Amino acid sequence: MKLRVARFDELDPATLYAILRLRVDVFVVEQSAPYPEVDGRDTEPATVHLWFEDGGRPVAYLRMLRDGGEARIGRVCTAATHRGTGLAARLMQAALDTLEPGTPCVLDAQTQATGLYARFGFRISGDTYFDDGIEHVPMSLGPRGPAS
Repeated sequence: MKLRVARFDELDPATLYAILRLRVDVFVVEQSAPYPEVDGRDTEPATVHLWFEDGGRPVAYLRMLRDGGEARIGRVCTAATHRGTGLAARLMQAALDTLEPGTPCVLDAQTQATGLYARFGFRISGDTYFDDGIEHVPMSLGPRGPAS
C-alpha cells in the first residue's frame, strides 16, 4: 500500500474521481445517506487529502481541513474490500503527523468509530447527534507538542 498526500490542485482528474467514488460508495450508497458529498471543502487551499492506494486506486481516505486555528479530520473511509487491515488507523497517524505543533484537532465521529479515534487521544467533546440518520459525536484532540 502506498500512502499519498495532496492538495486539491495536485490531484489529477482520475485520482479525484476515484477518491470521490470511494467516498460516495461508503457514505452515500453503503450507509444509505443521500447527502451532498461534494461539499466544496475539498478545493480549499488548506485542505489536505490523504489516501492509501492498492493497485493504483484509493482504498482508504481522509481529508484534513482548517477551521480557524484548528484542524478538522473528516471523510475517513475504507473500501469494503480493505476493512480490518488497519488502513484507517495508519491514515489517522499520518494525518496527525502533518499537524503543526500546537494545533488542536477536531472531528465528528460516527459513534461506532469512537474507539478508533480514542486510540489517538481524541475525547468526546459534546452531545450525540444524528446526521443523515447516523449517530455521531464531536471529538477533540488538544494541541500536540509545543506551540510555534
